[in-house]
Amino acid sequence: MVDRKEPLPVSRQCALLELPRSTFYHVPKPVSDEELALMALIDRCHLKHPYYVTVHSAPLLTQ
Repeated sequence: MVDRKEPLPVSRQCALLELPRSTFYHVPKPVSDEELALMALIDRCHLKHPYYVTVHSAPLLTQ
């Protein structure tokens, strides 16, 4: 894992791990409760109808 406290520069640590530096500096955006609820709904629909493609899934989400 990359550690800023190490004497080896972050750029070198990332290179050794074959990790882009942008990945190290990336701060994920928090997911809202509304988005989590929508993702759960999509998961339930997909588990119930795994053979549906995206085009057929849209009507399921409006029910």
